[in-house]
Amino acid sequence: MPMQRKLGNPNWPQFRGNGASGVADGWPLPKVWDVEKGDGVLWKSKVPGLGHSSPVIFGERVYVTTAVSAAGASSLRIGLYGDIGAAADSGEQSWRLLCFDRKTGKELWSRELHRGVPRIQRHTKGTHANPTVATDGRTVVAFFGSEGLYATDSDGNLKWKRDLGVLDSGYFAVPSAQWGFASSPVVVGDKVLVQCDVQGGGFLAALDVRTGKDVWRTARQDVPTWGTPTVVGSGVAATVVVNGWKEIGGYALATGERRWWMRGGGDIPVPTPLVAGNLVVITNAHGNESPILAVRPDATGDLTRLAGKPLANGLAWERSRGGAYMQTPIAYRGLLYVCRDNGVVGCYVPETGKEVYSARLGSGRSGFTASAVAGDGRIFFTAEEGDVLAIEAGRTFRTVGGGILGEPCLSTPAIARGVLYFRTQQNLIAVGRPG
Repeated sequence: MPMQRKLGNPNWPQFRGNGASGVADGWPLPKVWDVEKGDGVLWKSKVPGLGHSSPVIFGERVYVTTAVSAAGASSLRIGLYGDIGAAADSGEQSWRLLCFDRKTGKELWSRELHRGVPRIQRHTKGTHANPTVATDGRTVVAFFGSEGLYATDSDGNLKWKRDLGVLDSGYFAVPSAQWGFASSPVVVGDKVLVQCDVQGGGFLAALDVRTGKDVWRTARQDVPTWGTPTVVGSGVAATVVVNGWKEIGGYALATGERRWWMRGGGDIPVPTPLVAGNLVVITNAHGNESPILAVRPDATGDLTRLAGKPLANGLAWERSRGGAYMQTPIAYRGLLYVCRDNGVVGCYVPETGKEVYSARLGSGRSGFTASAVAGDGRIFFTAEEGDVLAIEAGRTFRTVGGGILGEPCLSTPAIARGVLYFRTQQNLIAVGRPG
């Protein structure tokens, strides 16, 4: 009898899926596709407005958020550029949570959760709906930054909402440059985790998933950041790890007490911490530094790197250069892949940080904002223009297919049951075979 394929978790319940790993094995994934020609496309559904929140899948439902401007279509400026200015669309918006059928793409419902004029402007490459929703199948949590945190049931009926105040994420060196909020919520057990590193009064908090009330709140003294918390370990050892510039940190999931900390390198931290084997990998890249850091889960105390001194006990290894600015790295089949926004991919041994190879995706003219995802022996990288490039997992750089989406895509895709789900500028697209 032929060997049966071991099926993985069929759900993708938050940003980057289960445990923020970005990995979904167990089903064959499509080799090539072309949305413009209709080749390999399972379905394509219109999403109104503008948003960079990723698709989330639980059971037979796909959830996504968006912000719809009352003035009509909102502009999106993609590409490799350094303009710190905000987009000129400060008019009324409708913030919505949408639900689609996983197999057919039919819109099942759309709920307006907030309407009004944004309290904070967005970057020209950003949107007013950047954070990805999180769900445990019973509660769906959507975060719109300054416009509030909302919890609904699986049919979109509101359970609770919280106004967490004005959450101004922007350039710390030029506070008037507002860029919009992007950190996604995480549902773990009976808690909802939110990281709110903003211009003054930042905090990390755990809320009760049933009521929205604070379980704990821990102040953070950092510049604005855009990464999502990652939970490492279980039981009393469970730790919430967050990226940062002044303070990368690990906090007790049960109490919010700080267990370890270190100063970061890149001063605009975007990537989400990643579990790679028995280590936690954190990277950032802006300004003078672009480190890749590997922390042991049981670390305690100050892990800040000091020139000419041995590494702190909790810091397994570090690389001073090669870190990512926008993308969260991915660990897959025994190797760590870090992609920079210009498409240069570094492959490393996760236990030691030793470089295996460095190679460039595409022509070098495309920007890469969406984080990579992996499955079926391949890693998928999405360029901002909508070209998806796949490489083979392994110690040799080799491209193995990919696809064309036909429009800009800055959202990290999702994978469920052999289907890749892409959220582009105007559509939600499912590529693969029905499963």
